Amino acid sequence: MKVTVDQDRCVASGQCVVAAAEVFDQRDEDGVVVLLDPDPPAEQAADVRHAATVCPALAIQIED
Repeated sequence: MKVTVDQDRCVASGQCVVAAAEVFDQRDEDGVVVLLDPDPPAEQAADVRHAATVCPALAIQIED
């Protein structure tokens, strides 16, 4: 699994961090998504997919 984020689309809702805190974080100054692990382990796949689904800006892309 390869994860990318579009920081320009991010609306800083933080839903990705709630869903997969091991993979996503937010910048302190504006809350924009920070990708901590672009190649997360298989056991985190469900959480990462959930994060992409709940992102209101659709700023998370997943490539299998």
